[in-house]
Amino acid sequence: MGSFFFHLTLKYKVLLKMKSLFINNKRRIAILSAAVILLLIPVTAMQLTDQVNWSASDFTIAGILLLCIGLACEWALRSMRNPKYQWVVCAALLAVLLLVWAELAVGVFGTPLAGS
Repeated sequence: MGSFFFHLTLKYKVLLKMKSLFINNKRRIAILSAAVILLLIPVTAMQLTDQVNWSASDFTIAGILLLCIGLACEWALRSMRNPKYQWVVCAALLAVLLLVWAELAVGVFGTPLAGS
């Protein structure tokens, strides 16, 4: 009987921890919202024109890129005390995002990952 209550208590603590990761952090909610809004741009463009043709894998890769860069920037903002370093790291992460995105889209550097 005691292990049953321990198991329920452990589940409750895990659920509270997961809830506090996103509900109590407005910056993470903003990052998730920005990623969704940015992904809605090509969805809307696909409805309006035939020139935008994204597949499910394109949306998956873009979503992963946006979330990883956004959460890495959020980590930099939390862990670094000096605002100059925070801005430098976030700007560098944004530059990496743009370079990877350009490479995947049109093949700026000619790697095998380049798009057509």
